[in-house]
Amino acid sequence: MEKGFVGIDLGTSAVKLLLMDETGRVVKTVSREYPLAFPKPGWSEQDPRDWYEKSMEGLKELIAGAEDKIEGISFGGQMHGLVVLDAEDRVIRPAILWNDGRTGRECEYLNETVGRDVISHETGNIAFAGFTAPKLLWMKQNEPELFDRIEKIMLPKDYLAYRLTGVHATDVSDASGMLLFDVQNRTWSEKICKLVDVKQQQLARIYESYEVIGTVLPEIAEELGIRRDVRVIAGAGDNAAAAVGTGTVRDGDCNISLGTSGTIFIAADAYSVDSKNALHSFAHANGRYHLMGCMLSAASCNKWWMEDILRDNDMAAAQGEIGELGKNRVFFLPYLMGERSPHNDPDARAAFIGMSMDSTRGDMLQAVFEGVAFGLRDSLEVARSSGLEIRKTKICGGGARSPLWRKIMANVMNLTVETVEAEEGPAMGGAMLAAVGCGLWKNVEEAADAVVRVSGREEPDPALVALYEERYRTFRKLYPALKAVADR
Repeated sequence: MEKGFVGIDLGTSAVKLLLMDETGRVVKTVSREYPLAFPKPGWSEQDPRDWYEKSMEGLKELIAGAEDKIEGISFGGQMHGLVVLDAEDRVIRPAILWNDGRTGRECEYLNETVGRDVISHETGNIAFAGFTAPKLLWMKQNEPELFDRIEKIMLPKDYLAYRLTGVHATDVSDASGMLLFDVQNRTWSEKICKLVDVKQQQLARIYESYEVIGTVLPEIAEELGIRRDVRVIAGAGDNAAAAVGTGTVRDGDCNISLGTSGTIFIAADAYSVDSKNALHSFAHANGRYHLMGCMLSAASCNKWWMEDILRDNDMAAAQGEIGELGKNRVFFLPYLMGERSPHNDPDARAAFIGMSMDSTRGDMLQAVFEGVAFGLRDSLEVARSSGLEIRKTKICGGGARSPLWRKIMANVMNLTVETVEAEEGPAMGGAMLAAVGCGLWKNVEEAADAVVRVSGREEPDPALVALYEERYRTFRKLYPALKAVADR
């Protein structure tokens, strides 16, 4: 390896670090876990200092023996999290995360009192409980003394970049999910900032995802044993970074991510907003745009069912109990943390429906797999109703490692599902953005062409597609039928 590029995926349960060489080959990966707190029902928080500590630990292991080869560092990070610092750069309170549902009243105020049309016109999106602006309103209302101390407002990966460089920066893709950002014009929305009492000087300078924000601080270089001229590149929100890592960078390209949350990501050259704001309209890491549907619980549904309920860690054996696809009579609504796309309902709740005396453990697990697939199809149908023709998709995330789940996804969606050789998600995208920022490739598209290789395909089976079409029509009736119960 002559040159090394580091991608840091700052996730919800762990940070994953990846070292890539100048050919695009993954040299090494390292992971470090950190705690996640749920102080009240529906709340989700983390200590940003844990992110930094574990990232530095992981970096030292990742680059050991190759310190002098490191050229650049970049990121993919969990989106929307509110990180606030005071005038002495101290963390004021634990970060309020993307899957935190405490801001129902604030979202109602923004969407109904201020008005969806106003919010959408200014930002390209409406208020969702996970977004950053409603969290600031919540702080102002519930923690006014802490709110008054805010000097800097950051997103999770940008806190890590700040600790490495001393530069208060963010990128366009991550900023898109704050509801403070004018996505179409790639700048902060003065109108929305005033509505939530945010001053421009509290917000970060905005960069494209592949742009250099600075170099590592001298003390960081010394601690890691790297050169002081190692560049730090802005990076991207986790979904945009994952899309870069799977080559989802040209108009109409699609990627499905099955991580803790689930997303369907559609790259677009032009800015657009769907009429009902069911999908997010965000800036992409390649300098263009994308549409995205996000469900709050995806692979986390499997983890919850297997580990928390069944107390069983043998997922492979459990999948062996699953029967014939397309004929399961059990349904699962995957709304363990409420839901974002397309329902925008923090009060939505999960449910198993249709069990009988002969229902098996395999039926229940199959329903979980299928419920997540149906939930993602809800967002795909919104995209299709907008006139987009999508015939295939890449797939990534921990859930994508299951051949059975890939088969279910292909047939529920009626899409060809492709896997890629180096399925390292946001960490890979971060490393590729670092390489672009360091001049190895001219742009993100060139990086994708050089690095991304399709390793497998799952084609939909027309007979199975027809069975799942019938089941999906039933699934679509369940959430509306149960909404009143969940609300109460």
